[in-house]
Amino acid sequence: MRAVVLNCTLKPSPETSSTEALAQVLVEELEQGGAQVETIRLVDLNIRPGVENDMGEGDEWPAVNAKLKAANIVIIATPIWLGQQSSVCMRALERMDAWFGDTDDSGRPVAFGKVAGVVVTGNEDGAHHIVGTVCQGLIDMGFTIPGQSWTYWHLGPGPGPDYTETDQGHDYSDRVGRNAARNLLALAKAITPETYPVPESGE
Repeated sequence: MRAVVLNCTLKPSPETSSTEALAQVLVEELEQGGAQVETIRLVDLNIRPGVENDMGEGDEWPAVNAKLKAANIVIIATPIWLGQQSSVCMRALERMDAWFGDTDDSGRPVAFGKVAGVVVTGNEDGAHHIVGTVCQGLIDMGFTIPGQSWTYWHLGPGPGPDYTETDQGHDYSDRVGRNAARNLLALAKAITPETYPVPESGE
């Protein structure tokens, strides 16, 4: 099993990322279950705007895209800003729009047989909205979303400490994250692209 975590923090390396810290809970559980996991901090890369697999010279998305297509499990990890997923998260989803035109040799969408989950962190509400929005885009592409394949952490509205600066709420977020990782791994082992029928021509 291969898993890729897209860390959509706005903080470039080597700044501490609360989003990555919570995602690491899932990473450790996935690795314990035998998966090979890679976390990619997208803000460190030149991900050009667009909806194609390759947006030309200097675009570093193609290498990320290749890793996503080789993965069985994809996790989108994003902070909350103004009640929304980060702009980096939206950039990744926009680039994955190109998947709508990509199929395997049998005509199945390349996301068929892949599972996905979501991690959200922030100091304001909006986590359930973001989980729903991100998952809907992934479902449209052809990903399978297991039950309870997400976790989130926040301290309510207004400013406050980050996930890495307090232990408050960690018990819940970490427990849900470990369950999410196990659910993702279980379903990833149960399905393949061939689990799905070949779509009719033109669909």
